[in-house]
Amino acid sequence: MLDPRRVLILRAVASAGSISAGARALGWTQPAITQHLNALERAAGTPLLLRHAGGVTPTEAGRVLLGHADAIHAHLDAATAELDELRQLRRGTVRLAAFPSALATLVPAALARLEPGLDVQLTEAEPPEALTLLRDGSTDVALVFSYAEDPAPVDDHAFGHLAIVDDPVELVLPAGHPAAGAADLRLSDLAGADWVAGCPRCREHLVHNTRVAGFEPRIRHETDDYVVVQSLVGQGLAVAVLPRTALAAYRNPAVVTRALPELTGRRILALYRTGADRIPSVRATLAALGAA
Repeated sequence: MLDPRRVLILRAVASAGSISAGARALGWTQPAITQHLNALERAAGTPLLLRHAGGVTPTEAGRVLLGHADAIHAHLDAATAELDELRQLRRGTVRLAAFPSALATLVPAALARLEPGLDVQLTEAEPPEALTLLRDGSTDVALVFSYAEDPAPVDDHAFGHLAIVDDPVELVLPAGHPAAGAADLRLSDLAGADWVAGCPRCREHLVHNTRVAGFEPRIRHETDDYVVVQSLVGQGLAVAVLPRTALAAYRNPAVVTRALPELTGRRILALYRTGADRIPSVRATLAALGAA
């Protein structure tokens, strides 16, 4: 097989008109250039250049190969230009998986900070699914959350992480609930209430906090949809806890919220495959998420 590097050396020599001029143009020594040309001719099985006092002249085989050399050079120029565009963030694609409330709040604010040529492809996924997508290479960045009482979201050295923001969790009550305006409200004051619970990890978080407060919550309704949660609460059918990002994404006017010191919050993290943060498009996306 012909070595494309040597084909490009042939092109440089033919363009310069002599081996010595070609060597100067490439910044190599003349003997090194001669060695490469000899090796190329052996691989081609025929002379490619005729040497004479005035320089070199391509043979018929040399002219055929030089036509391909121009194509190789053009392809490399195109590749260099594309890589430069990626480095300069004039183009590029990043696949981002995120949970619903982040997609409604943090992600749009982050995307607004990115260069127009950067194409971010979004997938809605709760943290366990987002982590699976990251493991199998179906996404580049996974936006997940971890409650204070949870173990580390990932202890795999194959992944890096960036802490994005602390996301407090607040008590959500009907606007007319007796506890809504209580001066010294405690979580245990809601021990007799009906509750709405969300995703499995959100439910575990609720149960953890109520048990610390000394009671087992009576979970009457279950839904992952924070709009539905607030609708149920607003109708006086239950009480709930929701993270502040969910409340920022949508706020039902029939509910009130209370921040209780007893309620542990969660941290939002961006996970990525180790080393992926060196890719300009991924690095820019992580920076935008942090800034948002």
